[in-house]
Amino acid sequence: QVQLVESGGGLVQAGGSLKLSCTASGSIFSIDTMGWYRQATGKQRELVASIGTRGFTNYGDSVKGRFTISRDNARNTIHLQMNSLKPDDTAVYYCHAESIVTTTTMMGRPYWGRGTQVTVSS
Repeated sequence: QVQLVESGGGLVQAGGSLKLSCTASGSIFSIDTMGWYRQATGKQRELVASIGTRGFTNYGDSVKGRFTISRDNARNTIHLQMNSLKPDDTAVYYCHAESIVTTTTMMGRPYWGRGTQVTVSS
């Protein structure tokens, strides 16, 4: 069984920084692109940032220049460094893997973490 576990959320003042981490655990053979999505109250879930196995990154327009995603393939972990946070960044942040192949099935499917709350006060 595969799990994505997020950590690092919390409350921060506008202009501050937070770092989120997500680790995939279980019977993992390989992991494709991983990333972060967020969902604010009353809004649709949106892409924050994603990173491929070779480090290719993609960012949502609203976070470009402020957030940085990184990946540690050996530890099946990704990080999201969030700087210059704004109240509009307040949301539940979800870790996502486009496809994780498990050693038990040798078949891939997407996975989501349970989410971590980020609250930015003005």
